[in-house]
Amino acid sequence: MKWLPGMILLLGVVVFLAGFVYDVLFAGIPYQDPTPELAARYAFHSGVAEAIRGVGGVFLGVGLFSLLARLILSRVKRKK
Repeated sequence: MKWLPGMILLLGVVVFLAGFVYDVLFAGIPYQDPTPELAARYAFHSGVAEAIRGVGGVFLGVGLFSLLARLILSRVKRKK
C-alpha cells in the first residue's frame, strides 16, 4: 500500500489533463456569433470538460494530502 498515494496523485494528473484535452477536442474555441444550437453544444461540452477537470482536481488534492500525511507521520515515527 506504499504506492497508493502516488498512484492517486498520478491518476489526478492524468484525469485533469484529460479534461483539458476533452475541452480542446470537443468544445474548442467558441464562435464569435454562434447559433443557439452551436452555443448549446459548446456549453454542454465545456461543462463536461469542467467536470472532468474537477474530478481530476479532487484526485490531485487527495493524493497530495495523503502523500504529505504519510511524510509527516513517518517523520514523527522516526523522532520517537
